[in-house]
Amino acid sequence: MRVLVTGGAGFIGAHVVAAFQAAGHESVVLDALLPSAHSGGPPEHVPGGRLIVGDVRDREAVADALAGVDAVCHQAAMVGLGKDFSDAPSYVGCNDLGTAVLLAGMAAAGVRNLVLAGSMVVYGEGRYDCPRHGAVRPGPRAEADLEAGRFEPRCPDCGAELTAGLVSEDAPVDPRNVYASTKLAQEHLAAAWARATGGRAVSLRYHNVYGPGMPRDTPYAGVASFFRSALARGEAPRVYEDGGQRRDFVHVHDVAAANAAALAAVVEERPPASFAAYNTGSGEPHTVGEMAAALAGAYGGPDPVVTGEYRLGDVRHVTADSRALREELGWRPRVSFAEGMADFAAAPLRGSLGRPGKAPSRGREGGREAAAGLNRG
Repeated sequence: MRVLVTGGAGFIGAHVVAAFQAAGHESVVLDALLPSAHSGGPPEHVPGGRLIVGDVRDREAVADALAGVDAVCHQAAMVGLGKDFSDAPSYVGCNDLGTAVLLAGMAAAGVRNLVLAGSMVVYGEGRYDCPRHGAVRPGPRAEADLEAGRFEPRCPDCGAELTAGLVSEDAPVDPRNVYASTKLAQEHLAAAWARATGGRAVSLRYHNVYGPGMPRDTPYAGVASFFRSALARGEAPRVYEDGGQRRDFVHVHDVAAANAAALAAVVEERPPASFAAYNTGSGEPHTVGEMAAALAGAYGGPDPVVTGEYRLGDVRHVTADSRALREELGWRPRVSFAEGMADFAAAPLRGSLGRPGKAPSRGREGGREAAAGLNRG
């Protein structure tokens, strides 16, 4: 099968192309090679695929890339929280307009199979239970609480302490920043495309993806990349809040395998509906502080520093219930947390042409890089 992989020269996309090659598929890669994720000139080739250097917002480039393909795996996106709200037009343009142009091209070309790189950020906060009111959904955390070091959300009805749990795909969506809003819009566009064309689409809601090839020294990377970049500079990873934020860190090899499983399912029409979303996580929740300590330990130090800084728009806890992906599509994560962190500590990072940016932080110390870990990398 010939598959168009948008963003296929990027961090996750390159691993997806390799997974498709291992499954016997041919890939066509459409990648704009944005400097925030790539250094140097265009790669001479993409292992397992043909490279087209072009923007997913360019109708002609998309039409060229779609010629003769059987399916699309849409990885291209601007990720992370960025530097400030002035990035909003870029996010909407890259993520939502780009997706709309791609889907329109697919409709015209008669391509009816889509795997979309989604994100857990569409949920906002994860699942919480109050001892009195059961499952509740706390609103955004108040800046005054964050400034005072009160990081845990409270029950919106009685103010009681909450217990964090695993979020499932049927949880209400509640995007709390521009990036999250664009990722949810991508899903809505994909669902509308599927209904209008008779196509089938699966969105894989990535949790915190990490692994070899993450971009370094950019405000658009993920928390694991920030920590790994700091260690490479001989600096201590700076952990925001109190380090107790719970996340699901999933290795990029497992995410690539999830894309291969989703592609097979879409082509075989196994998902129960024309559009389906699946959490894609390791099933091993850990705190950001635990991740920083494990990575620093595997790298050989220095030890992480907990700073108490914070970013508005970050959520406290969000961890995946990935049972549906396992049970319906037959996928299993293979890389354990300990194994993955040891591998990542020794792995090279992808350089960046973009100047390292100072992520907007608040709190008692002026941070150099954000460490909330919302984005997928």
